[in-house]
Amino acid sequence: MNKVRYAVVGAGWISQEAFMPGVGQTGNSEIAAIVSGNADTSRRLAEFHRVPEVVGYEDYDTLLASGRVDAVYIALPNSMHADYAIRALRRGIHALVEKPLALTVAECEAMIVAAREGGAFLMTAYRLHSEPGTMEVLERVRRGEIGTPRLFHADFSFQSGPDNHRLRAEHWGGPLQDIGVYCLNAARQIFGAEPLKCVAMEGAAAGDARFQDVHEGLTAILRFPNGALASFSCSFGAAEQDRYRITGSDGIIDVERGFRFETVPKVRMIHAGGNEEWQPEPVDHFGAQTAYFSDCIRQGTPPEADGAEGLADVRALRAIEEAARTGRAVTIGGPERDRRPGPDTVRRISRTDRRLVL
Repeated sequence: MNKVRYAVVGAGWISQEAFMPGVGQTGNSEIAAIVSGNADTSRRLAEFHRVPEVVGYEDYDTLLASGRVDAVYIALPNSMHADYAIRALRRGIHALVEKPLALTVAECEAMIVAAREGGAFLMTAYRLHSEPGTMEVLERVRRGEIGTPRLFHADFSFQSGPDNHRLRAEHWGGPLQDIGVYCLNAARQIFGAEPLKCVAMEGAAAGDARFQDVHEGLTAILRFPNGALASFSCSFGAAEQDRYRITGSDGIIDVERGFRFETVPKVRMIHAGGNEEWQPEPVDHFGAQTAYFSDCIRQGTPPEADGAEGLADVRALRAIEEAARTGRAVTIGGPERDRRPGPDTVRRISRTDRRLVL
């Protein structure tokens, strides 16, 4: 296989702004088709990115059976992830699926089964697992440069537009699912373990018409093995920020702009040896994750951020929702992961300014 041929399923903002430009930077991937309900937008994107085929959702199964695509990138609303991924996986077509992986634990498990039975790889689109700055932070923690990690806190917020589909409950929208998942996943990697129990509380902006279906903000606290604690706050109605702090037994790491793909993080470490500050090299996050997944496909190596990784976050997200709804501490459960992101998942893919956003 020369290049892995992707079908972009859902030609919305994230596909236009991030995924499609990134694919062109990889060297091992190409876009073979666009699947969308907007024919005019798709045709213009196809012309710009030199994509040979555009189909509507009604022709998705025909495209999967055609032999013209090797993998799909699914950037549809959360409620549609499982259906479109399972249809591809059952045909042996690999699937890179945006997070959260699906609506429920049961849907995630069905996707994992479809991948196994179809002989295809399922990867959850955790782009930060392939970003070198994130991995440098993880490796420093793992080397014990701040001692044993004991506390983690993250803040991720921005003002959401009123027409964003992530404000609709029917798609399991809300800040927890859309941006809180980054905070949750980061905590799981920092501690190298799965959370045991959680408490949470929702926030609401009175009179704000945007938040009739979903909560405006949420704060969660999670307990990890050995008594480590993680907390995070996320909001669709607060000023833009994304940052996290890791407090170890012997030091602290602060990361500003730690989650978004448009910016380069700034890192500060305070420990016994003194203070350090650095800014990692800029890379194309989406190009990096796609290059990594395509390498897995070409080499026949299962991806690290597989369906079970996406399932672990969905299990915790649902527990956090229950904790916020009931006001009680909720047990999360779930098996420990036997694989975490490492230097082998990182790809250094240069950024591009060539994009078309319609």
